Amino acid sequence: MLVEFSIVPIGAGSSVSDEVAEILKLVASSGLPYKVNPMGTVVEGSWGQVFGLIKKCHIIMSRHEERVLTRILIDDRKGRTGMISSKVRSVEKKIGITLKK
Repeated sequence: MLVEFSIVPIGAGSSVSDEVAEILKLVASSGLPYKVNPMGTVVEGSWGQVFGLIKKCHIIMSRHEERVLTRILIDDRKGRTGMISSKVRSVEKKIGITLKK
């Protein structure tokens, strides 16, 4: 499954890059395929792997502020892996151009 998530500490001010950097270190060390974008992070793995990681990230972020907002979007397509890049390649093939990544 692919899961896109973002975690934002409420009350941390207008810049949260220090807190996000801490979370992304955890994502990178998880061993799961991932891709960072300006509005969140996409991770690929099993239900348990992905949600275990998101839970750890949420707990770490909650150490910074009393209130944390976590947004999760799930694409659960059974029997498929490598979807982080294959979904984009499929669209590129259909439109005949390479999209910015």
